[in-house]
Amino acid sequence: MSTIVISGTGLYQPPHIITNAELVEAFNQYADLQNEKNAAQIADGTAVALTHSSVEFIEKASGIKQRYVIEEQGVLDPQRMYPHFEERADDQLSLMAEIAVDAAKKALAAANKKPEDVDFVICSSANMQRAYPAMAIEIQQALGAGGYGFDMNVACSAATFAIEQAVNALKAGTAKCVLMVNPEITSAHLAWKDRDCHFIFGDVCTAMVLERAETATSSEQWEVLGTKLATQFSNNIRNNFGFLNKAEDSDPDARDKLFRQEGRKVFKEVVPIAAAHIEGHLAALDKQPAEVRRYWLHQANLGMNQLVIKKLVGGEVGPDLAPLILDTYANTASAGSIIAFHEHRGGLVAGDLGVICSFGAGYSVGSIVVRKL
Repeated sequence: MSTIVISGTGLYQPPHIITNAELVEAFNQYADLQNEKNAAQIADGTAVALTHSSVEFIEKASGIKQRYVIEEQGVLDPQRMYPHFEERADDQLSLMAEIAVDAAKKALAAANKKPEDVDFVICSSANMQRAYPAMAIEIQQALGAGGYGFDMNVACSAATFAIEQAVNALKAGTAKCVLMVNPEITSAHLAWKDRDCHFIFGDVCTAMVLERAETATSSEQWEVLGTKLATQFSNNIRNNFGFLNKAEDSDPDARDKLFRQEGRKVFKEVVPIAAAHIEGHLAALDKQPAEVRRYWLHQANLGMNQLVIKKLVGGEVGPDLAPLILDTYANTASAGSIIAFHEHRGGLVAGDLGVICSFGAGYSVGSIVVRKL
């Protein structure tokens, strides 16, 4: 059986940072405007006044301190509260493809590969810019890669699910070099006007190159020992925005159909699912959680990650065992665990084990067990 390795990773980091303080200021101004507009309805009890957000509330609820975004002015405008992107012509490179190409070039350079070495492109993210043509094919063309490409969407688990598809293709011989990209323009699907979730997401794009060990020439390689995926249906994280909305004639004054979640239910239900999934995956490989040198987990909530690791190994959870990027990047959907792997794999030596794990809407959970070569 061929040895499959991760031979390079890349990261696109947007140009703008929004701090919690800036976000709170914009949200509170929006809340005041809405309360003033709806003062009569609030007074007679037919409407509820919007509550202010705060830096303390955000950090306690999530551990997030800032987020990167592609465009900040629209998000911070209390009259708008969502980003402003210029529409591009059909013959121009799309925004999602643009950031994916940036991350892909960095991953290819790290893997010591050229675009023409790639014969399979997977674009896997929580929200695609369009239904078709596939973003992966546009990215493939923009890079000058060969072979084939397709899009995937498994919400926040999209990257780990795509890694398994890459591994399977390499083992089957249907691909020789796979490029996986995770462009996440989450600022466009976040409900910035909702106090309970207005702080959660940030924009980013990650990329990863996978290939057979015999073709790998990069200075750093990680053997994929195993992959495991699982899903269990839940409505607790949902995004109803789509092409059918126009035909549904829904209430124009209702909350938008973008991201929403039952946060407490998600926390309570996903933690045991993720911990049991990782433990079972390791056991199938004759490994124990304590043998793992580093866990690169999905970056949705600080408390969630800490509790998953505590269930696995017990005791206090430090950044060396389970590094955090959530405080800097916020939740970046499918890209979170890949950012953690990209930025925090230093200090490990040949033979060390690691686990890349993501979990999210669906529910979905995917884990990749790797060993440094």
